[in-house]
Amino acid sequence: MEQMGLGFGPAPGGEMHRLFFALWPHDELRARIDETAAALEREHAPGGRRLKPDRYHVTLQFLGDFRPLPGRLVEDAVAAAATVQAPAFGLPLDCVGSFRGSNVWWLGHGDTPDGLRTLWDNLGRALALRRVPIKASGSFVPHLTIQRDVRRQIPSTPIAPLPWRVREFVLVDSRPGRPYDILGRWLLV
Repeated sequence: MEQMGLGFGPAPGGEMHRLFFALWPHDELRARIDETAAALEREHAPGGRRLKPDRYHVTLQFLGDFRPLPGRLVEDAVAAAATVQAPAFGLPLDCVGSFRGSNVWWLGHGDTPDGLRTLWDNLGRALALRRVPIKASGSFVPHLTIQRDVRRQIPSTPIAPLPWRVREFVLVDSRPGRPYDILGRWLLV
């Protein structure tokens, strides 16, 4: 696994940081996701708010919320990610849905591709070896959130597939009111 640009430094003391590994769509796919989200919004009027395209991602491993961001944790997470070996894979986004009791709509794929499962497993093991704690939700349900604060659920519904060849994963630092910071980027082989 090749690591691409890495840039992090000391974090401001009082600022909240949400740290997670994610799949990061390329710009053309982001535009197509946004078009699909807009069409779904027009057709189904869910209420709430549509996410901006620069927020689109599929979370792989959630590390938690921190104030301040612990530099050692970031270093260990980066070191763990650098050891991950996994192949590139296809992840067509071919359905829209919402989780029972949630207020979000998402795009996803009917079945988790083997390559995605391999990446998730390998990254989880690498983080455990480096003693980087993760906040597990019990099961891995890959999804890309497109709408928040919706007033109604939508059952899992097929959509015209949006092909996605996943070739990398990233480490993201999310801070309230700011663009996401990519702290590291690793290519899949």
